[in-house]
Amino acid sequence: MKKIVFTGGGTAGHVTPNLAVMAELRRQGWDMEYIGSRDGIEKDIIDHEGIPFHHIASGKLRRYFDLKNFKDPLRVIQGTLQAYRLLRRIRPHIVFSKGGFVSVPVIVGCRLAGIPVIAHESDLTPGLANKISMPFVSRICVTFPETLKHLRGGKAECTGLPIREQILKGSAAKGRQLCDFHSSKPVLFIMGGSLGAQKINQAVRSILDSLLQEFQIIHICGKGNTDPGLQGIRGYRQFEYVKDELPDLLASASLVISRAGSTSIFEFLAARKPMLLIPLSRAASRGDQILNAESFRSQGYCEVLQEEELTADSLLSGVSSLYADRERVLANMEHSPYGDGTAQIVRLIEAHRLKEGS
Repeated sequence: MKKIVFTGGGTAGHVTPNLAVMAELRRQGWDMEYIGSRDGIEKDIIDHEGIPFHHIASGKLRRYFDLKNFKDPLRVIQGTLQAYRLLRRIRPHIVFSKGGFVSVPVIVGCRLAGIPVIAHESDLTPGLANKISMPFVSRICVTFPETLKHLRGGKAECTGLPIREQILKGSAAKGRQLCDFHSSKPVLFIMGGSLGAQKINQAVRSILDSLLQEFQIIHICGKGNTDPGLQGIRGYRQFEYVKDELPDLLASASLVISRAGSTSIFEFLAARKPMLLIPLSRAASRGDQILNAESFRSQGYCEVLQEEELTADSLLSGVSSLYADRERVLANMEHSPYGDGTAQIVRLIEAHRLKEGS
């Protein structure tokens, strides 16, 4: 039996690319399990897939001063011991890590247990978890070619992002039916990330009447962020979070407003959806989304509105400009060099398994 353990969590972007790799490995007869955190978004996603899930302790890795920085290293040590014991019991041939805080103790546990690790970095510059884990991994796959210059040691390979195949199999008609929309008016799809984005939500709602003159709107608001006062408005549907409905809803869209997490924007690119990207600011992040968005803008796949510049007027102007320019953006997307990284990653996993068995 070929066996693999997956890890990664904290946000959906650290989990959903794993699903694409899992689907292909399942077809090839691999047995798989998952190690994540108890309260992370990864548990709900993986439970939905019916894959055995194990939770370990995990401390957050911060780049700023916080009193928790003195306590969380102990949680990482605890998580490493828990991961080591799990790995010794599961005995996988290999571990695939998608990053996030929970991946660090799992990867260190793999080193202690003598299990090879292939990691994947989605963003243009490596995240802190992958930077810490680099000495312990056999190979690290990257999404952007520009990322290779940030990684030393000959371990990096540009594979692209694994794309969930179901995201490209949605039905626009079903998406419109889910929202009670008609086909004679374009659909604007708005998503502020897996946890939502309050500032985007507020800006959208402040110009809702103007947007509804031109578009029907699907608004993914984040948990607890729907507005009961807007329920029932014709042409506007809000959701906290979507899973199985996402491919159909996305298929119905003409334009997308989104944060600039790499998983989301590469899926939108694969689905050929022109994007207005509003990356997280440097005040709220390490700036990775800004770099992702600028890379896509330079290639003509999107327009970018910085969060510091987000107002009702700038959002309305950005949407209007993107819609007017959508044919050029779609033409650029058709010539994109980025493909689905799933097959290349699966080949690497299989090659490492054969190497370990030889």
